[in-house]
Amino acid sequence: MEKVTAVGLDIAKQVFQVHGIEAGGGVVVRRKLRRGDVVGVFEALPSCLIGIEACATGPAFSCGWVMRFG
Repeated sequence: MEKVTAVGLDIAKQVFQVHGIEAGGGVVVRRKLRRGDVVGVFEALPSCLIGIEACATGPAFSCGWVMRFG
């Protein structure tokens, strides 16, 4: 499997959409995740750039991630 270099995360109340690409821009990961599964998926990925949807709950959601993953 190619190395994921960037991940986009579309956040919602219960189901999130994850879209990961490799250095050349090809899609490596495209999945729907339940809220409880998100952290486990990101823990399994190599270090990469993560973009989170900008919305009202985005700052609170991403702040928790920064504290957990650095």
